[in-house]
Amino acid sequence: MMNEATRPPKPLAAGQAPDFVQVVDVVKKFGDAVAVDHVSLSIRKNELFALLGSSGCGKSTLLRVIAGLVPPDSGRILVDGQDITELPPYRRPVNMMFQSYALFPHMTVEGNVAYGLKREGVGKAELRERVAAALELVQMSRYALRKPHQLSGGQQQRVALARSLVKRPKVLLLDEPMSALDTKIRRQTQFELGNILYSVGVTCIMVTHDQEEAMTMADRLAVMNDGRIMQIGTPDQVYEAPTCRFAAEFIGSTNLFKGALAGDESRLFDCADLHVPLQVHNPMNARKGHEAQISVRPERIAISHRPAQQECNWAVGTVEQYAYMGSYTLYYVRLGSGRLMAVDVSRMAVRAMERAPDYGDTVYLSWESDCTVVLEK
Repeated sequence: MMNEATRPPKPLAAGQAPDFVQVVDVVKKFGDAVAVDHVSLSIRKNELFALLGSSGCGKSTLLRVIAGLVPPDSGRILVDGQDITELPPYRRPVNMMFQSYALFPHMTVEGNVAYGLKREGVGKAELRERVAAALELVQMSRYALRKPHQLSGGQQQRVALARSLVKRPKVLLLDEPMSALDTKIRRQTQFELGNILYSVGVTCIMVTHDQEEAMTMADRLAVMNDGRIMQIGTPDQVYEAPTCRFAAEFIGSTNLFKGALAGDESRLFDCADLHVPLQVHNPMNARKGHEAQISVRPERIAISHRPAQQECNWAVGTVEQYAYMGSYTLYYVRLGSGRLMAVDVSRMAVRAMERAPDYGDTVYLSWESDCTVVLEK
């Protein structure tokens, strides 16, 4: 089976429309509460797209609008050029795998997978062939005669996936696909599920609150908050170049500085928390005196007992707390301004030091200009 390192990217094929699934200005309200606020998305064919956000951000409501389980107040949903906004769920080329898996407890694995095809009146020979192929795809053939209660959580998930894929939907919707799994097997299952979906070539929209899950599985993701899309991009684009404070803080962790651009042609910002200028790689459209939020990821910061040999992008402070996290150590360093900075230091980097920083030590922090990102909002 392929792993994440060997799975090739999904380029847009020649002549392939970039908008296989289109969500056009969708609004959904529940009373006075706006759950989905003028959301528009374009999703490519065969893409695994993640809607990522905390509870109550509107991601699950949007998924149900696409499935037809919740009608939008306004806006349209199109799949492969067909407007499906007014179609009932059973007539949409869409299938949904629910968070609870919703397997029938009295049916065998085989019966659960075959259920939808029987409802459609598929002939016995074709039904057997398609069910067998679906179970083989998810490596559950030998469990065909078991009942759901005789399966582990991961196995139940595979059965639910087979049941969704056996109907050959144009779009597969996944609602928190890993939430029923314990932490120990979740990471392995993320790769396995992603590889199965990749091999099938189905267009998939996944809802999750777990950033690691979205980063591991998705080709692209949309970060949602308060019913709105805050940023869309590949996992590395959203992590390395967040466009707003919410995305910077929700995906991973970050140190945020407020700074004012020192000159119109400059890449230097004056920051009250630093004694030296903060040099950035992307000043965006900032103007002289314009204040901006600037993000620096904790793992991009070097820590040392000696002063940094650079004119910009360094600070001095005192180690206030630290925690051993296995592959890295997380340090909290209090600057003279009172600002607390988080620094992730790899285990190898700690071992390379003459002495690891300890409580109360004075340390020097430094980072490169291409490790800073000016946020648009």
